[in-house]
Amino acid sequence: MIINNLKDKKIILASQSPRRHHLLKSIGVEFDILSRQETDEGFPEDMNVYEVPVFLARKKAKTYENFIAGSTILITADTIVHVNNKILNKPTDYDDAVKMLKTLSGNMHTVITGVCITTKNKQKCFNAETHVYFDVLDDDEIHYYIDKFKPFDKAGAYGIQEWIGYIGIKKIEGSYFNVMGLPVQKLYEELKLL
Repeated sequence: MIINNLKDKKIILASQSPRRHHLLKSIGVEFDILSRQETDEGFPEDMNVYEVPVFLARKKAKTYENFIAGSTILITADTIVHVNNKILNKPTDYDDAVKMLKTLSGNMHTVITGVCITTKNKQKCFNAETHVYFDVLDDDEIHYYIDKFKPFDKAGAYGIQEWIGYIGIKKIEGSYFNVMGLPVQKLYEELKLL
């Protein structure tokens, strides 16, 4: 492991996301994966949008607290898409995915990921935001993407690293990897400080 202070630690990533698995592995962190039943993704309606993903990442960490022993570091994360004063989570079905992509088409939206690093004695949480600018998508492009890539496990119904990201995203401001679901540069810096 490249981060010296983690050599004697057991790191657990509590996520079913193959993208998060890939990103954490890519920064040289060795870890185990825990993925249990889905956590309730409800949050207070009056909560500030930037607090929501951290609130949800904390909620996820709470469901795994029994797995945290003396030298364990638990990483949980949650990503939301915010556009037109509305939060887009994962689409519930095909029609919902179409509706989400039509909302994103031709607009700028903000991707916010909350990350919690939890040990037996403390918890450090942070968020990262990225502004994403979509070109206008036509109906054929939207249906092609949903039919071929089935983005039902992705906030906002899209993956930036997939076809729609190649043809539809004009520019981003912030971390590309945050849009994939894990702001690894910021996470790396926080892990070095443990």
